[in-house]
Amino acid sequence: MKSLREGYTTGSCAAAASLASVIWQTTGICPEQVELETPSGVKLYLEIHQISKYICGVIKDSGDDPDVTNGCMVISKVDILEKNDLIRFKAGNGVGTVTRKGLKIPVGEPAINPIPLQMIEKAVRSIIKERGAIITISIPNGEELAIKTFNGRLGVKGGLSILGTTGIVRPMSEEAIKESLRLELSMCYEEYGESCAFVTGYSGENYLKEQYVNCKSIVLCSNYLGYLLDCAEDMKFKNILIVGRAGKLIKPAANIMYLHSHTAGGQREIVCTHSALLGLSTEKIKNLYECNTTSQMQQLLVEYNISDKVWKSIIESACSNCISRTHKKIKIGMLLIDENNQILSKSNLVDEVIEEWLKCKKN
Repeated sequence: MKSLREGYTTGSCAAAASLASVIWQTTGICPEQVELETPSGVKLYLEIHQISKYICGVIKDSGDDPDVTNGCMVISKVDILEKNDLIRFKAGNGVGTVTRKGLKIPVGEPAINPIPLQMIEKAVRSIIKERGAIITISIPNGEELAIKTFNGRLGVKGGLSILGTTGIVRPMSEEAIKESLRLELSMCYEEYGESCAFVTGYSGENYLKEQYVNCKSIVLCSNYLGYLLDCAEDMKFKNILIVGRAGKLIKPAANIMYLHSHTAGGQREIVCTHSALLGLSTEKIKNLYECNTTSQMQQLLVEYNISDKVWKSIIESACSNCISRTHKKIKIGMLLIDENNQILSKSNLVDEVIEEWLKCKKN
């Protein structure tokens, strides 16, 4: 099997472009290539593009990682000061600004993560020593690209973030998604406190916003329910409301906490098991097992006059497993909704959890 090709981060691009800018200004010659040592210890040799006088760019190469920033140009404009001073950063066109608490960057600052900031400063200081500078990082088309990322949910407005912890992009996009989800949950804790709602998809989010107009603190957990429950426990949340369509959200009843269909199904087995435990006949269970979708099973359960009991049994089992996942440190309530956004079932604790969740106020 062919190994996946590594790339380099937007942080590495910004550092290399900044280094080229100060080399150009101090020597009078723009380098065609610069050498950059990344925090991982890997040395990069990055091609430099002259944008205009003393303004340099580097094209991002994400390797085999499916990154929306692959192929974009990261541009740096460095204004070197005459006196010894700090290095300050500005968000240029296409680089976002932080608008919410909870990230590693203060509100109002350019969305350049701490490691890229250190990389850029180290590269620039290697040339200008103690002199101050104002560095403006830009990514043409960055605002348009940011729509395809988690930035909007994370409170980064106006463009992309300059990211990277090692300087190298390794093809592990799932880790990037999980980190974005963790950051969003962290920001919810910072802003709204110890209660939060997890939704498995936009249908759950839309349901909550329609039912509770002033609701706050919602995180789209997607397939990563178990991971976010672990994060919630670490962050010391006290109340979690979980809302989603039955087709995905019944999986925790079988202790399946990663909800992607490619990893695990189990919906038929879960529904059939709980139906059998409630006394449904073998013949009817066989009919359920032949269904291709959760919606088809629901129709049969209604015909068999056992729907409410089955969904209640499933949701309590799912909720119990989620509570166990957090070592019983978090009160968890769950709502199952159908394709028409009607409640199929709700867990015993859900009303208490919703009451606490609705108390969330922005800190």
